[in-house]
Amino acid sequence: MKIPFREAGAPKLDPPDDRMTLTQHLAELRTRIIRSVLAVVVGIIINLAFYDQILDFMRRPYEQLCKDNPKLNCELQFLGPLEGFSTRLSICTYGGIILALPVILWQIWRFVVPALHSKEKKYAVPFILSSIILFLMGAAVAYLTLTPALEFLISWAGKDVQANFQVSKYVSLFGLMLAAFGVTFEFPVLLVFLQLVGVLTPQTLMRQWRYAVVIIAVIAAVITPSGDPYSMLAMSIPMWIFYGVSIVIGRVAQKRKQAREALA
Repeated sequence: MKIPFREAGAPKLDPPDDRMTLTQHLAELRTRIIRSVLAVVVGIIINLAFYDQILDFMRRPYEQLCKDNPKLNCELQFLGPLEGFSTRLSICTYGGIILALPVILWQIWRFVVPALHSKEKKYAVPFILSSIILFLMGAAVAYLTLTPALEFLISWAGKDVQANFQVSKYVSLFGLMLAAFGVTFEFPVLLVFLQLVGVLTPQTLMRQWRYAVVIIAVIAAVITPSGDPYSMLAMSIPMWIFYGVSIVIGRVAQKRKQAREALA
């Protein structure tokens, strides 16, 4: 059988790495998981050493609210003998995952790399760095919006109701807020990646921007742990901006790809 004529000068993609068997894939996955877990354990140990400083940092949004409202009791309370231990463990676990995030993202990427072409592998460092930066940006926005979120939630209890927060409940809300904002701020990384691999195009995203605005608003309303309007706006507005930035990045990448194909 004759091989179909291949156009001269057409770009040729380097094939992915050699395919591995199912057993090799499982062994590779186990190695990546073990390394990620070890990184989290090291992060937990580091957080245990600085637990008091971390707890003071987490309390600052609530303390800021107490300064503006002297009627509030800023002392966090625990109601059970094991709650103090579980709270310390929760804080150190959250912090350990955040500290281990670069290692976790790198292990995920290394697991995916064998299935990618050489041109796709070069995006490893930019994607990992941008993912870390965006997660930290989301966590920072969540931290800054926690004070107005708490004020909004407390106001719904009524004038004659005294707020006394359990430390475990406060830590849980704090961790969920940081996680929700950090994960949603990865949204542009996903959009850019899908455009680079050809699943989406900038033109498609531009045509669907009205639907995107509504979907982002709904997602922000559902995923925000506190459910207050300040947090929802603080999540929606950056995601709308990121959506537009993702289109611009995708368009630039598309033009460069077209220029390379024209030269080829």
